[in-house]
Amino acid sequence: MSKTHISVGKRVISREATALSALSDSLDESFTQAVELMLNAKGRIIVCGMGKSGHIARKIAATLASTGAPAHFVHPAEASHGDLGMMAKGDVTLILSNSGETPELSDVIAHTRRFGIPMIGVAGRAGSTLLKQADVALLLPSVEEACDTGVVPTTSTTMTLALGDALAIALMEHRQFTPENFREFHPGGKLGARLSKVEDLMHSGSELPLLSRETPMSDALLTISQKGFGVAGVTDQSGALCGIITDGDLRRNMSDLLNKSAEDVMSKNPKTIAKDELAEAAVAVMNERKITCLFVTDAGDGGTPVGILHIHDCLRAGIA
Repeated sequence: MSKTHISVGKRVISREATALSALSDSLDESFTQAVELMLNAKGRIIVCGMGKSGHIARKIAATLASTGAPAHFVHPAEASHGDLGMMAKGDVTLILSNSGETPELSDVIAHTRRFGIPMIGVAGRAGSTLLKQADVALLLPSVEEACDTGVVPTTSTTMTLALGDALAIALMEHRQFTPENFREFHPGGKLGARLSKVEDLMHSGSELPLLSRETPMSDALLTISQKGFGVAGVTDQSGALCGIITDGDLRRNMSDLLNKSAEDVMSKNPKTIAKDELAEAAVAVMNERKITCLFVTDAGDGGTPVGILHIHDCLRAGIA
């Protein structure tokens, strides 16, 4: 029985993979026209679909919105009862229907035609009403559904979802949408954490454990203890970071330690990071060098210290 289940799973995935390959091969100038129609939209991208296509439409709308293309989903049944007001001139509609004949879409299609709202139709039948009415018609390849009965929307919905992703990424890359832009729409959760910058997590101001070169080690030890990072940075006359005192430096200089200055004990030219780097980059540096703290400067290595980042700050933010 277990082997039977696995064979069914493999068959389904294989059929859907074949369908996606066929979809990729089928993309033509209509895809370019659809992307340009969306790029030129002065308003929003309205995504609409019924049933399983409606679930796919919601996901596509969410993907578009999170990648810099303002979009929202309109339920076709609700549209017939007032939500048509959510569509206006300047918008572009993306209408999904595998058959291209979904009756609940008729009012939405008629509304776009009546008010000159550009419509991109996605369907699996070339002569369907949806594709005939659309300004840009995106025809899904004719492939079998993943089930042997051929009635459960599977490969068709997978292709539609992938097509929506392709449109979203084409728009995103054309607009040169960056990870920093992405973070603006994902400030919470794991994605937001991964895209946090060093300056978002670092300690600054009076929290910085900083010493001058001439500071006696008796005072340096007090600073290290009071600030709680287990390290201290040493600055030169211009205020630039020129060294760092760590636990290892203290152990190596135990002999006559209190008669030495910070410059005598420090390790020179410490590794630092700029404040506008991603926090993940700081974690990578700390892991590579097997350290727990990293000074942040205004210009990378050799700059003026503006903060300090501890590995625990990154772990608390969800960056491992």
